[in-house]
Amino acid sequence: MLTTLRERLATYTWLVRTLVRSGFLGSLRLDRYIRMGLNLRRHGGASPVSGIGLAAARSPKGLALIDEAGQLTWGELDARCDALAVGLRDLPGGRPATVAILCRNHRGLIEALAATSRLGADAVLLNTGFAGPQLADVLEREGADILIADDEFDAVIAPAAERLPRLRRVHAWTDSGPVGGHTVDALIAANLGRRPERPARAGRIVLLTSGTTGTPKGARRGGSTDVASLAAMLDRIPWRAGESTVIAAPIFHAWGFGQVAISATMTCTMIMRRRFDPVATLDLVREHEATGLAVVPVMLERIIDLPDDVLDARPMPSLRFVTASGSRMRTDALIAFMDRFGDIVYNSYNATEAGLISTATPEDLRAAPETAGRPLVGTSVRILDDEDRVLPVGEIGRIVVANNSGFDGYTSSDSKAFADGHMVSGDVGRIDENGRLFVVGRDDEMIVSGGENVYPLEVEQVIAALDAVHEVAVIGVDDEKFGQRLAAYVVRAPQTLIGAEQIQQHVREQLAGFKVPRDVHFLDELPRNATGKILKRELQAAVPERKVS
Repeated sequence: MLTTLRERLATYTWLVRTLVRSGFLGSLRLDRYIRMGLNLRRHGGASPVSGIGLAAARSPKGLALIDEAGQLTWGELDARCDALAVGLRDLPGGRPATVAILCRNHRGLIEALAATSRLGADAVLLNTGFAGPQLADVLEREGADILIADDEFDAVIAPAAERLPRLRRVHAWTDSGPVGGHTVDALIAANLGRRPERPARAGRIVLLTSGTTGTPKGARRGGSTDVASLAAMLDRIPWRAGESTVIAAPIFHAWGFGQVAISATMTCTMIMRRRFDPVATLDLVREHEATGLAVVPVMLERIIDLPDDVLDARPMPSLRFVTASGSRMRTDALIAFMDRFGDIVYNSYNATEAGLISTATPEDLRAAPETAGRPLVGTSVRILDDEDRVLPVGEIGRIVVANNSGFDGYTSSDSKAFADGHMVSGDVGRIDENGRLFVVGRDDEMIVSGGENVYPLEVEQVIAALDAVHEVAVIGVDDEKFGQRLAAYVVRAPQTLIGAEQIQQHVREQLAGFKVPRDVHFLDELPRNATGKILKRELQAAVPERKVS
């Protein structure tokens, strides 16, 4: 019992120290705390976006958001969210149960998320890379009543509009002047100063899985993770209350959305632009003296691939951390970035269902650039074999996770598998002797060639180590003799002429013979989704008619 008491006291001390150090806990007037509580109650309780209302009570005149339309304080943003909620509630057709949002990074997306939650409705964040039929399928499956979308997606929306005639449309970002129908800005202007009635519960956010191996699933996230989960993240990544962060990662994705939720919780100014541009992103950091930058790995790669003279002209002395997640990062780009800008990169392993799982600090990445770091405090990660037995250190198996993620299940009839009391992530990996996690790949990407198991990442890392290779992806293709054979899809580095035989020989010198790709194809670029993940299912279709070797 004494040991348990000591453990609880140690946990409480760590929790308070972390929250105070980050600025989350500070000295506020009593009336501010009262307003925070009232706002939380008025919005139906805690939700992934309730931080906006809390920030408005805590720092109403603090700068909340900067985008291409200007800037908003927390008080202004909060009032606009209330007004939009009233406008959506009063649209012809009645109060919505589900609002779908198809927007790039700008205020309209943030306002739509918070307004929907304040109505007690579900908000579905849609991938900006969807094709028309896929968008229509998701809208129909999720039962969307209203679609809030940027006008640039009109052509993609058309098939959905034909299939779902009762779907109501609200225009978000418009570039071509006045449009017919309802707009976010018009609904806000018409209802500014009004508030919706308190819902029975705050609405939930539906995040779509990446869909790299098939149709994306809708994962509901309701309520908010507990304060200990927030502290665990703040203990690993140096967010500080009241500072500013450039959110370049797409907000429709779980990682980008998470940066919005954290920013609001910490009253950090959110800086964003609709389309990612590496030079413009550096300029945003410099112009606003941002201390944080949130990206997906391909964005960091595009930044460091800029010419030296462009990077030399854009130092970022204010930047204290770059936080990345969403896909594997090129280790050469990672090291080059830290060599230039300092040891400020924090690479995280994140899942739509499980939230933030582990984070690699700069020290971890210097020691092992491929690592996903160590699990956060309060998160349990195990490596299991096919019989759900825990594997020894260093052995590859299924990654399973247990934490307080706020995952409320899929919107479809699908369910998430569990093993040993942990959620099955769908990934495979290993944990080294230092407790660092390494993600090898998806469990459905394992290739069985001639009876031997091959994980593509191992082969990809060997090929990527060649100076003449810019990036590479490896998959298994059908083979009559071996069941499957390995095929490598390579993007050459600029002004290089490496051939297939050179790549195969290099792999043969490093790995077992059955891991040598039998096919090597050269592409100008690898197919990716909107968050930068390589779409391996599209690789075979991307090969020209004539095989180059």
